[in-house]
Amino acid sequence: MSMRPALSAAAGAALLMLAAPAVTAHAAPSESVTVDPAGRVAADGTVTLSGTYRCLPGTGPVFVSSSVGQGADGSRHGIGGTRAVCDGAEHSWQNTGKATPNDLEPGTAHVEVTLMELSPDSGLPLPRFHAVHQQDITLTKA
Repeated sequence: MSMRPALSAAAGAALLMLAAPAVTAHAAPSESVTVDPAGRVAADGTVTLSGTYRCLPGTGPVFVSSSVGQGADGSRHGIGGTRAVCDGAEHSWQNTGKATPNDLEPGTAHVEVTLMELSPDSGLPLPRFHAVHQQDITLTKA
């Protein structure tokens, strides 16, 4: 079996990575994302998180995504995604998602919120992070 296809694929992947813009989580001073100090969890595992965001216009669609976790095992649950309007003004966001019942319960939880653009600058939609925020919150019974 020839090594040429494998080497070509590896070289192509390396070039793609070199051409991709660096992924950074440093927000411009005019871009931010926050999470409210309390979220809700229902008996069926449905979690609702909310907060605010501010971003400047880009070239691709921007989303507010969130994840939540509890406990020392570090497991996280993705909680929805909301399309963002990037016009420099502050906007509210709310994401709802469902974890398995009993995975999350009322009490302290750690949330990460990301304001991320799918930037088509290189022809492929690559992630460009506008802002990232992590915070401990309280999940209350919905």
